[in-house]
Amino acid sequence: MSNVKTQIEDLRRELEQHNYNYYVLSAPVISDFDFDKKLKELQHLEAENPQFFDPNSPTQRVGSDINTAFRQVKHRYPMLSLGNTYSEGEVADFYERVRKALNEDFELVCELKYDGTSISLVYENGALQTAITRGDGEKGDDVTANVRTIRSIPLKLKGDFPAEFEIRGEILMPWQVFEELNIQREKDEEPLFANPRNAASGTMKSLDSSVAAARKLDAYLYYILGENPPADTHFGNLQKAREWGFKISDAAKKCANLEEVFEYIKYWDTARKDLPVATDGIVIKVNSLRQQKNLGFTAKSPRWAIAYKFQAEKALTRLNFVSYQVGRTGAVTPVANLDPVQLSGSVVKRASLHNADIIEGLDLHIGDMVSVEKGGEIIPKITAVDKDARFLLGDKVRFIKKCPECAAELVRVEGEAAHYCPNEDGCPPQIKGKIEHFVSRKAMNIDGLGEETVALLYQNKLINNIADIYTLKISDIAPLERLGVKSATNIVQGVENSKNIPFERVLFALGIRYVGETTAKKIALALHNIDNLKNATLEQLLEIDEVGERIAQSVLQYFQNPKRLEIIEKLRAAGLQFALSEERLAAKSDRLAGLSIVISGTFSKHSRDEYKAMIEQNGGKNVAAVSAKTNYLLAGENMGPAKLEKAQALEVKMINEEEFLEMIKE
Repeated sequence: MSNVKTQIEDLRRELEQHNYNYYVLSAPVISDFDFDKKLKELQHLEAENPQFFDPNSPTQRVGSDINTAFRQVKHRYPMLSLGNTYSEGEVADFYERVRKALNEDFELVCELKYDGTSISLVYENGALQTAITRGDGEKGDDVTANVRTIRSIPLKLKGDFPAEFEIRGEILMPWQVFEELNIQREKDEEPLFANPRNAASGTMKSLDSSVAAARKLDAYLYYILGENPPADTHFGNLQKAREWGFKISDAAKKCANLEEVFEYIKYWDTARKDLPVATDGIVIKVNSLRQQKNLGFTAKSPRWAIAYKFQAEKALTRLNFVSYQVGRTGAVTPVANLDPVQLSGSVVKRASLHNADIIEGLDLHIGDMVSVEKGGEIIPKITAVDKDARFLLGDKVRFIKKCPECAAELVRVEGEAAHYCPNEDGCPPQIKGKIEHFVSRKAMNIDGLGEETVALLYQNKLINNIADIYTLKISDIAPLERLGVKSATNIVQGVENSKNIPFERVLFALGIRYVGETTAKKIALALHNIDNLKNATLEQLLEIDEVGERIAQSVLQYFQNPKRLEIIEKLRAAGLQFALSEERLAAKSDRLAGLSIVISGTFSKHSRDEYKAMIEQNGGKNVAAVSAKTNYLLAGENMGPAKLEKAQALEVKMINEEEFLEMIKE
């Protein structure tokens, strides 16, 4: 028996090495026939000896047709997105911000920005444990079964890897595979995928891992996370990851200055077109992990990295007519309907015209030949009109005066470009849009209530506002088309589970205009409950960090609407959380109440973002610039000379991190 086990283990090691040679190094040393022969031998041995089963065996890469719903997994480290730029000037601005913030020499790493679907891989003791999609950045879907089928992703590592770590990257569908897949889908009379990114993303969402195995996905990895990374630089970690068996792009390059960054961008703007996979830009990162930590993060992205997006492709096509869409806030968006045209790997038939000013500025007429491009190669837009090509000119395009859905007279708020339908309680897209926002993952996260189900419930007069969700019964839902008792039970259970969602997310879910996810958290932390918010004055709202005049006025207007107040009371009666939990309140203090604090420099005990969170948690206010109203300057190493000079001139008290931590100590 021990001989059989040894034989199985030897075959696994040999086949994994051949996989690595073929899919990572692109240098196979045996034929496909010989590989398949060895794989069948291993499958036979494993079938006869099930006690030696290993989920990371090469035989498991073929996938399974067993349907298993994805479970949600919380990311140990949030998956943030990068700030984007399309100009070299903004890259230079990023470089200058980093230089001033660090006040010391630094090195950058440039990498290709692959256009696929993000993935986070967790390894323990050298074996793949979990693969998680980006999701909402806080948590994602467990797609481990699908990822195991991707042959360029190692199931077991080699070398001196850490006991536990996370590596992130991009799952891609090569151009050739994408084209073959669409040819087959066309033969089968199935809808075509718009581009390789959508195809890769759709494949990861398949509940049948044998589908993922058949689609020959690829992956490039680009970022290691963990307590004890092998190197103290990003580039060094990439080289170690390559030694462990990961597919790391050879295009990554260290750059000592801005000129080298621009040379890299210029080269790859042309050379990328010869790559076997889609790319849409360059990612620029600070190389030192210590410097990355000191630069920290904004609410949405790291300050130590930026993405430069290549200029979009353009195409010329005909404008046939303009239609209008109404969003959940009532904003009316004009949409150009075009002759189909191929653009950046997909067929474009529609493009956003954004607002009335854009239409007027373009001087659009029906039948015009228009220049269409993809902003960031994602969202099509019209950028110009070929007026020399006009022939038998059609009607001039004029923005509509009435809502296309409910016929209400449109309004335009002073200082804003968009037109709005004011009939928010009687306009179907707004009603459904508010409900869809309320049940979305980042808000109340109610399973089973997607866009189609919300439309079905609204159409059958079962819901007309967000409070109606909490009156739904299984007997109401089950008879509806495409649903049934099981789906109805899941929806009602999801509604019940949402009653435990914390106050800050409930506040975000209400859909108050301009109150996003981060702002909702800050408001909740400052005012503690819905009643304090409902009764807050303009002055009180403006005192909250990141709440300006526009947000404050929007909040006041929301709570002046009797229908909104009625819905809130219904939601309260249903059992939703309209106050911060005792745990959150216990962690909050007023030790820094009324104090405005500016942070500058780098720190050894905590990052700047951590210090900002401490200031807010203890009632203080983070301020970006030193002024006469600043109470303290929390000063670290290499702080900006301008802030230091201004603080000294205004006699603002400077404290170091030890003094600050003592101030907030219980």
